[in-house]
Amino acid sequence: MFHFLHLSHYPIYDQLLLEEALLRTDKRNWCIINEGSPPAIVLGISGKKEELVDCARAEQDHIPLIKRFSGGGTVIVDENTLFVTFICQKEIHDFPAYPEPILRWHETLYRDVFDHPNFQLRENDFVIADRKCGGNAQYIKKDRWLHHTSFLWDYRPENMSYLLLPNKTPQYRQRRSHDDFLCRLSDYFPSKQTLIDNLKTTLTKRFEVQAHTLDDLLFELKQFERQATIQINPL
Repeated sequence: MFHFLHLSHYPIYDQLLLEEALLRTDKRNWCIINEGSPPAIVLGISGKKEELVDCARAEQDHIPLIKRFSGGGTVIVDENTLFVTFICQKEIHDFPAYPEPILRWHETLYRDVFDHPNFQLRENDFVIADRKCGGNAQYIKKDRWLHHTSFLWDYRPENMSYLLLPNKTPQYRQRRSHDDFLCRLSDYFPSKQTLIDNLKTTLTKRFEVQAHTLDDLLFELKQFERQATIQINPL
């Protein structure tokens, strides 16, 4: 069974707090969707902000920097980012809980969601043709794993200039600029709700699904907040 939570206008910092709480203190399997987060720059746990972000400009424009508890790259998010996170007990799947098999499981799931011949996994990204539409990050522990995807429903080109070109980039990027490297899912779906409905339908075809509200989980979140490893505006 998957427990399903659909959040709206929920800040990414609070989403990450909730996800870490469910990963570390809960035993249920979760699918969490969030849309409408205020702008923020999110770094992986080992990311060095001086190498990845135009920190002076971000501070000037009051864009918070958040260091999440999982790996992966640096992203700028806003109300046009669609977040989808799966949190699973290892035993629910028949594949080993390693990064590549987890990515491939998500690729199979999202192929049904997108129903597009050019959707695929390229290195660690989801792409349509050769343009990135979703970035991924993971956290794997002894009995449980978490996989975040940040999908680009739309984006503002000027926001991408907050991010520096990292030293290590996917080979398929070929040093392309953000405008040449990214695509908007709004060009492929009539509405964001259509994409969300496709995901819900795909999940219910494969698993039993039980819907929840945020109020159902506020106790778990409150109990966990002091233990969280997420940092806002990290040093």
